[in-house]
Amino acid sequence: MLSYQHAYHAGNLADVHKHAALAWVLDYLTRKPKALSYIETHAGRGLYDLNGAEAAKTGEAAAGIARLRIPPAHPYGRALAEARRRFGPQAYPGSPLIAALLLRHIDSLALADLHPQEHAALHATLTPLGAQVFLEDGLGFALSRCPPTPRRGLLLIDPSWEVKADYEAVPRTFLALHRKWNVGTLMLWYPILEDAPHLSMVRAVTAAVPATLVSEIRFPPVRPGHGMRGSGLLTINPPWGMAEAMKEIAGWIAG
Repeated sequence: MLSYQHAYHAGNLADVHKHAALAWVLDYLTRKPKALSYIETHAGRGLYDLNGAEAAKTGEAAAGIARLRIPPAHPYGRALAEARRRFGPQAYPGSPLIAALLLRHIDSLALADLHPQEHAALHATLTPLGAQVFLEDGLGFALSRCPPTPRRGLLLIDPSWEVKADYEAVPRTFLALHRKWNVGTLMLWYPILEDAPHLSMVRAVTAAVPATLVSEIRFPPVRPGHGMRGSGLLTINPPWGMAEAMKEIAGWIAG
């Protein structure tokens, strides 16, 4: 949806869940000397200002990243520190910037976003760091690029979920991407809402790929009327040890 802008939600607890998982997986994959591909379908602008008007309006960052103690030695902690060193103490890295900061010169980054303003900001921040940035529909973009070269790598799908039909269309594409790129690690983030529209999607994916890792956390609404009750991640071909890593991340968020 072109109306969605992540700046209002950057740094919330769902972001911490998703971004810490992403950083852990990227750190794991880069331990081997072989090159890898990183693809992201709904990249957003990549860099956010936690002092900005958007963050102040929702209070989600204040209830999220601002109150947590992220271990500095964790890959997520390292990415946060590097983003702040480069862009200022209130800088918050989105997933594409986390990837750019943790990957190596031998790796490739391909990022898509369909929102013109978000794409322009993403292009300005990420192309100097070696990323390829595209103004395209994210799911079609991923289908056209998979399997990538190199074939080893990671794909993140993180849509806005503003359209109910996404809960059927996105998992279909997720599984199609797995069929095209069966050696890739594929991650799909979803919100946990009061009416739980994610349940049928999770059942469909895990029925098709039983080894899918499901990681979910719950947290109270950040403000009255806020519909999000938690955050979920589906990971196909999770690296060894990821299940334990996700328990550690859930512990930070639980406090």
